[in-house]
Amino acid sequence: MTERDVFEYALVRVVPRMERGECFNAGVIVYCRARSYVAARIHLDEAKLLVLDPEADVAGIRAALYGVEGICAGGERAGQAADGDAGRRFRWLIAPRSTVVQPGPVHTGLTADPEAEVERLLDLLVR
Repeated sequence: MTERDVFEYALVRVVPRMERGECFNAGVIVYCRARSYVAARIHLDEAKLLVLDPEADVAGIRAALYGVEGICAGGERAGQAADGDAGRRFRWLIAPRSTVVQPGPVHTGLTADPEAEVERLLDLLVR
């Protein structure tokens, strides 16, 4: 049997108009402490965004979403979070914010392959 490790994940939500409280999933962040792994995958449904807010700043929202992937990757793309380990970057990303791009609640599971888990969750919960 393949060894399975605990992982945590959070959805990345887009809330185009805060006052209306409407949101949709646009990505997922997966963190596995045992493997020092953190990654995000993004899928912005622009049509859905524009239905909820025809005046949405699509380019700005897309940049914020891909910034999440950059923070997970670390290095120069991570900006202020570049010095943090995988766990610190994950915790920084899941901290509540009052912005258009927000993290959802954290959930846990078991996985033998965190990379495959990111793709599976993206397909299941976002696409």
